[in-house]
Amino acid sequence: MGEILIVEDEQHLANGLRFNLEAEGYEVAVVGDGETALESLLAHPNRFDAVLLDVMLPGKNGFEIAAELRQAGQFVPILMLTARNRPEDVLKGFEAGADDYLPKPFELTILIARLRGLLRRREWFHRSQKTSTDKQNSETFSFAGKTIDFSLLELRAGQRTERLTLMEADLLRYLIKHEGKAVSRSNILEDVWGLHEDTDTRAIDNFIARLRKLIEEEPAKPLHLLTVRGVGYRFVAQPD
Repeated sequence: MGEILIVEDEQHLANGLRFNLEAEGYEVAVVGDGETALESLLAHPNRFDAVLLDVMLPGKNGFEIAAELRQAGQFVPILMLTARNRPEDVLKGFEAGADDYLPKPFELTILIARLRGLLRRREWFHRSQKTSTDKQNSETFSFAGKTIDFSLLELRAGQRTERLTLMEADLLRYLIKHEGKAVSRSNILEDVWGLHEDTDTRAIDNFIARLRKLIEEEPAKPLHLLTVRGVGYRFVAQPD
């Protein structure tokens, strides 16, 4: 099933999560502060399959941990747990490198579903890396001097290479698949992340803001990731 690291300083919550995840068949480790979590993850880069990461921690907070992991080249899936559900906080988490977020309090069934989704996508990407022999297949997409390699979770532009999180890659793949068409926020929620359409759609807007910083020459004046007012977004590979 996989090994999960829980980074949570509220002992009762950490113990409850551990009990329920172990009941689901996962191996679980728990730490209660940011420094210990970061030390463990950096010392054992291939040990954990996913991290449940609280934002508010003693010492280093969740944003700092995620950012330092990504800077160190570690891209273990991170599900961020936060009582801070303001859009700017969610965006900060995504910019730090989180793959998904879940506001407290949350339903256990929702957390497990989100975790399974991250693990499925991680396994899919690992399989594609092992089996892909043709790098010009559907695992890469090139446009405007940039190449997205979905199997490696990379965006290459000239000499610059940017790593993508699983969620960013999933969203880009979906938009590219529907190139030229307006896709609604509700369709993105359901088709990309398997969420109900009544989920807060601001998270999608935050992802788009992050992706624009990666692929647009001028993020404030996008040419590729266009907003379709009142609907959602449209991807254009070669703008007029």
